Amino acid sequence: MARLRVVLGRLRVLLVQLQLARLGDDRRLVLGAAELLRERIELLDLTGQANHLGVTIQADIIKQKQAELNGGYIALNEGGLSFGKYDPRMYSDLATDHPVDLCRYQVLNCYCGRSGLINSGGGSGENDFGQAVRTAVINKRAGGLGMISGRKAFQRPMKEGVQLLNAIQDVYLDDSITVA
Repeated sequence: MARLRVVLGRLRVLLVQLQLARLGDDRRLVLGAAELLRERIELLDLTGQANHLGVTIQADIIKQKQAELNGGYIALNEGGLSFGKYDPRMYSDLATDHPVDLCRYQVLNCYCGRSGLINSGGGSGENDFGQAVRTAVINKRAGGLGMISGRKAFQRPMKEGVQLLNAIQDVYLDDSITVA
C-alpha cells in the first residue's frame, strides 16, 4: 500500500513537472494545481483517476481520502493546457456535489468495486467521533469496502480509541444503513 502511494505521488509530481516544461512562461495555472495537491484538497475526478491507476496495476484495495470537490480537470485544462481528456458530462451527469455521489464515483473508478475502496478517516481534530462516523456512513452508502482509522484512534487514550473504533464498526454492522 505504501508503495502505491509513493508511485501515485511521484506520478502527480511528474505530471506537474512535464506540464511546467511545456508551458514556458504561463506556469501560474500549473502552480495553482500543484498548490491544490499540496493543500491536500481532494478533487473527485483526479482522485478517481488515481483509483483507476491503482486498479490497473492490480491493487487489491484502494485507500483514498473522500473527495471534497469536483472539477479538477476543468481547472487544470484552463488556458489551453492539456492534462488529460475529459467529457463535461462527467460533471453534469455522473456526479453531484453530494458526498455519497462523490464517494460512489471513486468506487466506480475502482472498476465498480473490483478493487475495494477504503476511505481514510482524515486528520485528527475536533469532533473526531462525528467525522469518523460520517465518513463510514458515506463510504458504506456509496458501496465502499470500509474505512481505515489510524491517528484518530491510536493517538488517544485506550478507552476513547476503542469507543471510536466501535462507533465505526457499528456503522458497518447496522443493516439499516444501506447502499444509496
